[in-house]
Amino acid sequence: MCLLLSLLISGVGQHFQAKAQSRVGTTAAPFLVLGTGARGSALGHAYTAVATGGDALFWNPAGAARLDDENRGSVFFTHTRWLADINYNAVGVVVPAFAAGAVGLSLGQVDYGRMEVRTVDLPQGTGETFGATDLVVGLSYAQPLTNTFYIGGTVKYVRQQIYDMSAHAIALDIGFILETQYLNGLRLAASIMNFGSEMQMRGVNTRVFVDIDPTHSGSNNALPAQLETSSWDLPLSFKFGVAWPMFRADQVHMSLYADAHQPTDNNLNADFGAELRFLLGNVNLDLRAGYKDLPLKNAYAHWTLGGGLDMRLGAVRFGADIGYIPFALLGNVTMLDLRLYF
Repeated sequence: MCLLLSLLISGVGQHFQAKAQSRVGTTAAPFLVLGTGARGSALGHAYTAVATGGDALFWNPAGAARLDDENRGSVFFTHTRWLADINYNAVGVVVPAFAAGAVGLSLGQVDYGRMEVRTVDLPQGTGETFGATDLVVGLSYAQPLTNTFYIGGTVKYVRQQIYDMSAHAIALDIGFILETQYLNGLRLAASIMNFGSEMQMRGVNTRVFVDIDPTHSGSNNALPAQLETSSWDLPLSFKFGVAWPMFRADQVHMSLYADAHQPTDNNLNADFGAELRFLLGNVNLDLRAGYKDLPLKNAYAHWTLGGGLDMRLGAVRFGADIGYIPFALLGNVTMLDLRLYF
């Protein structure tokens, strides 16, 4: 594990150094950095040191091994109504395994809807339609190395498809969480996400027939060949997060969160979140707010809002969360999560 971590850190450092110039919008599979789930999104993506249970599989796999109110297993489902009628659905399942460890299975899909096929001769449409989808499937394992230090990793398959063309990649996520005894239990966390192979579109639309020697009569003018498309990196990113339980009373908890985020396809930025929890017996009520991409230009930085409610019935907890992200020019994004802890 130490060797793997050293190789990852070395590779990430060399990658960032080689890509020091701006590379905004130059990676494949941007859906991997959308933010999965209403809670993490409502906190402005300042979620690296916070996530537990099923949605930790999408933010920091080490969080899957942390207890959530004495529950080790969880099921998580989220639906996002994204911009331009794009739908993003994801599910994560975490089950206890190997003493204190946890195994997780995650799946996320983005559906861009159906669009009309248009050609130069028929600009109003041919009567056919085509679709575009993104998919990520991950298998995770997390465990505590000590009572306060957690490590986790995810191997995932990434796929993008549009019409008859598709691209595939294998990627790795790895994360760490440290719980300290300072400042009411300050938590520190770090993660490396989407460390993997490049993506290159392939399919029937790159198949062509050529004549390799058109200057000579009688040569075969229908030799099959493939057009070579460009390959693109995944949106590799490094995050460092802090979670501070600032205030804790019998019925009210107040926590502040912050993440520093260095992606390969954008500039260094910071995310911030705050969460106010009311403990009402077996029911918890949460109010959340965040601010994402603070140092970036105003066109990117924005507020995030949300809330949640969960209740305990015996040994099982049920919960629901909502998230709301206002974009000034593009519209608003809404999210809904459903959770089960056991």
